[in-house]
Amino acid sequence: QVQLVESGGGLVQAGGSLRLSCAASGRTFRMNAMGWFRQAPGKVREFVAAINWSGGSTYYAESVKGRFTISRDNAKNTMYLQMNSLKPEDTAVYYCAARQGVMTTRHTSYDYWGQGTQVTVSS
Repeated sequence: QVQLVESGGGLVQAGGSLRLSCAASGRTFRMNAMGWFRQAPGKVREFVAAINWSGGSTYYAESVKGRFTISRDNAKNTMYLQMNSLKPEDTAVYYCAARQGVMTTRHTSYDYWGQGTQVTVSS
């Protein structure tokens, strides 16, 4: 099993920045691809970013490309999402997820999930 705990959400004005963290424990962290997803009220969960086990390969949704940066520190068993130039449409609950094998954008392919952290961007 892998346990994931997100932190770092909050309220920020449009144009501001936040950094989300996802602390992992349990099974070998280095063997899992990880990702960030988000879900706004009344909407489906959507892919934000993913990173492979080494951190050498990343992938982003078009809506966040150039503004968000995903990274991981395997020594600390932690993944991050640096969010810059935030927009009101970025408002959502953000979830981190982990899976065995290669990274993917499909949320149904992830085995482990955190409880989520709220990000609210005011205009």
